[in-house]
Amino acid sequence: MKKLLTLILTISIVASLTACGDKAVNNDSGKEENKAPAQTVTDNAVSEDKDSDKSEKEETKEEVKEEAKEETKKPEENKKPSEDKKPAVDKAPSEDKKPEENKAPAVEEKPQDATLGQTLLSAFKTQANSGKDALAIAEALVTNPAIKFSGGAMSVEEGLLSGFDNAEITGFKSGAMFAPMIGSIAFVGYVFELPEGADTSAFISNLKKNANLRWNICVEAEEMVTGSVGNKVFFVMCPTSLEG
Repeated sequence: MKKLLTLILTISIVASLTACGDKAVNNDSGKEENKAPAQTVTDNAVSEDKDSDKSEKEETKEEVKEEAKEETKKPEENKKPSEDKKPAVDKAPSEDKKPEENKAPAVEEKPQDATLGQTLLSAFKTQANSGKDALAIAEALVTNPAIKFSGGAMSVEEGLLSGFDNAEITGFKSGAMFAPMIGSIAFVGYVFELPEGADTSAFISNLKKNANLRWNICVEAEEMVTGSVGNKVFFVMCPTSLEG
């Protein structure tokens, strides 16, 4: 009897252990089955996220490349200046700023022709530098082409001279006068040779102070011209020109 109870107890224990083992196995297998899908889902989600990230990055890179290509290959017409930056159009020059070609060329003013007195003064300087005496210079001047009348030259001494009214002209050692043969022309000229060391400027000032452009009652001289070379002095009262 005891053996039978012992056997039954043993069998029941073994059966119970077997049942527990099966349950444990079933529970473990159930857990593994339940866990597997979760892991798969997670892995799939991660892979999908990675794939989506990659695809988004690739799409972004592709878009950047495409934009760069489009910028590089933009047609020239897209680069036309905006209306606000249109190239400046040359405006027609204003009347105040007309081009030089439209302006009449400036007419150069001709220098005033030398007067008769200035022409004779220039001739006097040439003759005086040649070493001629007063009379020789006067004879050369009266034949100058600028003189259109018949004239002559003669020596003069200190005292009353034509053209100086009642003033006596002194202070020269030799002198000569040249003038027209006809008294109706307001012309009289002189060449004086002063002593060495004489004050030439003072002598000329005295001539100009006492000279009278209307010494000839009928006519009046238009100019008085004086000059000197060394101790030789030139003086003339005459028209500015004998033309006409």
